[in-house]
Amino acid sequence: MTATASPASRAAEILSRPVALNGLTVPNRIAMAPMTRMFSPGGVPGEDVRSYYARRAAAGVGLIVTEGTYVGHDSAGQSDRVPRFHGEEQLAGWAKVAEDVHAAGGTIVPQLWHIGMVRQQGQAPYPEAPAMGPSGIRTDGTEGTGKAMSQSDLDDVIGAFAEAAAAAERIGFDGVELHGAHGYLIDQFLWAGTNRRTDAYGGDAVARTTFAAEIVAAVRAAVSPGFPVIFRYSQWKQDAYDARLAETPEELEAILTPLAAAGVDAFHASTRRHWIPEFEGSDLNLAGWTKKLTGRPTITVGSVGLDGDFIGAFAGEGAPVQGIDELLDRLERDEFDMVAVGRALLQDPEWAAKVLAGRTSELRPYDAAAVRTLS
Repeated sequence: MTATASPASRAAEILSRPVALNGLTVPNRIAMAPMTRMFSPGGVPGEDVRSYYARRAAAGVGLIVTEGTYVGHDSAGQSDRVPRFHGEEQLAGWAKVAEDVHAAGGTIVPQLWHIGMVRQQGQAPYPEAPAMGPSGIRTDGTEGTGKAMSQSDLDDVIGAFAEAAAAAERIGFDGVELHGAHGYLIDQFLWAGTNRRTDAYGGDAVARTTFAAEIVAAVRAAVSPGFPVIFRYSQWKQDAYDARLAETPEELEAILTPLAAAGVDAFHASTRRHWIPEFEGSDLNLAGWTKKLTGRPTITVGSVGLDGDFIGAFAGEGAPVQGIDELLDRLERDEFDMVAVGRALLQDPEWAAKVLAGRTSELRPYDAAAVRTLS
């Protein structure tokens, strides 16, 4: 990096570097963060979904991480408009999504998802399916109407993730991301607040990681050695924004080490604000600590390009544009390897092209109405 580089050329130089995730070379450092859109009736992504992702790839997003897509387990979800990653028609739709993203010059991974105890009883696509989790406890501490998972349940879900990953490789995706964040099923095992088990899947941090590590290992075994497996995790949960998996780097290392050993190639560390230090005594954010502790490539995320986090968006609030100089500083010193952009890309499909070309004056503030259309 030259000392005289203009802000525009600096952004292009830092963000345009390719990055390797196992056997995949992503053309630049910009990823699209997964955001649930609910525009797939019957769980089938159609032409509008294909165009939605392809537009962002064509405008310079190096890696598309799709919205969460349900694995083949009846309790995995609670909407018939959220895409599914099982079934002939659903997978045929996804194959076309991957094809269009590749034609636009991007790479793409599906985010594989099971919501666990978040599920409300009686909801589609399988109304009779019960909510289930490690201990039948929701993230708000209530027991709800769910059940604690049996060994058979655990085995079925592990198999569903492995089958979905194998399908992703078969139909042309570039890797997979496992959704282990935000209080959904895998995260419910990781967090002591929802995991009260006394068997091998509960107890200390290492034991609570067992289920996630078994999913990773099964996925790793189901795909080719060079096929990237990304693991997304967070400290915060739905209904528990102040929750923490780990209070210290040592506690975080106890969780991440078994996952890396099981076959995670890259970690996607989800935070609400990417610039916030994770632990006292260091400026490193969660992705920075994850890279330091595991040596794996990491993706940071959290209010990139916007002043105001997503909780305001849930309340219908917009957010003004914010510069990314501090983000570029962190990328330049390799604190993390990629940056995932959420609401800014939801608002503006051309966000990456504008940033890479120095057209920052053309960036648009986030309008919460953007969630109501698939533009």
